[in-house]
Amino acid sequence: MTTLKIYNTLEEGIKSFFGESVTIKDESYVSCGDINEAKCLKLSNGERIFVKSNSIANSDFFASEELGISAIDATDTIQVPKLLFRGEDESTGKSFLAMEYISGADRVKSFWEVFGQSLAAMHMADTGSFVSDGKFGFDTKNFIGASFQLNTPRDSWIDFFRECRLDPQFKMTERYFDDSDVKKILGLLDRLPELLIEPDHPSLLHGDLWAGNYLVGNDGKAWLIDPAVYVGHSEADLAMTELFGRFPAGFYDAYYTFNPIDPGYNDRRDLYNLYHLINHLNLFGGTYYSAVISTIDYYV
Repeated sequence: MTTLKIYNTLEEGIKSFFGESVTIKDESYVSCGDINEAKCLKLSNGERIFVKSNSIANSDFFASEELGISAIDATDTIQVPKLLFRGEDESTGKSFLAMEYISGADRVKSFWEVFGQSLAAMHMADTGSFVSDGKFGFDTKNFIGASFQLNTPRDSWIDFFRECRLDPQFKMTERYFDDSDVKKILGLLDRLPELLIEPDHPSLLHGDLWAGNYLVGNDGKAWLIDPAVYVGHSEADLAMTELFGRFPAGFYDAYYTFNPIDPGYNDRRDLYNLYHLINHLNLFGGTYYSAVISTIDYYV
């Protein structure tokens, strides 16, 4: 996976990438969640680029995003935006990441079927280059939203999910739990070997695959954005697609045709999504407490 060149200013990156005479002609804000500021920049050569920015203190967000998008791209299975450059501007106190601008297109007729097939292909791709010591995890830390995500390699998926997913999130949200809750949480962590299964093969996961993290690309197909990648069980990605409203049936039918899922997946789905619910509790507060506890109660 290549490393983007880092520039001291956005203008320096633009001139280096597009030519010394190219300047910013116009800019407009783009909706981009609640973590980064995002703009579409129209350049003097007629091209448009998409730029995310944050504080220099949060430049790791963009280093992580670069690695995640590069990992997905390396599987040669599903489209992601082309990354251009990133940088840290001491004069403005901002870090930034520039990539191609996705203007979108009409969806291809088989949009959801192609999406499901492409994700299945990504989940079936070789993962040997993403984890150097073990089967599951990732060679660097990254982020799930604004939360730190631990990716220490493990040979067991169940161990990884307990030690690098649920347990760290529970520790980040421990202020919400009383003694009774903690007892249930510890019981759940102990029961994971009974509740989860090891996959037939490790899969590169997007890691945060909900409806807000794909776009209709310039070819009319689904392009993935804002990854929180790691190597894990493909069921965890599928579960996330169902957390905030299921994708259409055609997506799942196509996916299952190329990568059949164990019949017990439906029993495990909410346990995988517990990770995301706890993260939402950590990021957005107590309104997610009842959903977290209800899920724990179901499995304990």
